[in-house]
Amino acid sequence: MKRTKAQPIGVLLDNLFKSPDVARKIAEGSLPHIWREVTGEIVAESTRQVRFVRGTLYVHIASSILRSELMMQREALVRSINKQVGFDLVQSVVIQ
Repeated sequence: MKRTKAQPIGVLLDNLFKSPDVARKIAEGSLPHIWREVTGEIVAESTRQVRFVRGTLYVHIASSILRSELMMQREALVRSINKQVGFDLVQSVVIQ
């Protein structure tokens, strides 16, 4: 096997993490953290579970008052989360 141009490991890792499939999986894994950043500490403290399944973010909120408020803001939440991620990852948010 013939060697081609050698590249630093940092360049190779940057290229790996920028590939669409890997970037999507990394973004999916960071959704709980992004949820906390987008909604703030009060909502995050009431959040019991954050799951992502096929474009839909399922969020279980313990407080019925916060749940009602967030249900009215679902479209804004989708826009904020996707802006934070950098691409359209979340198509809808289901508040439970």
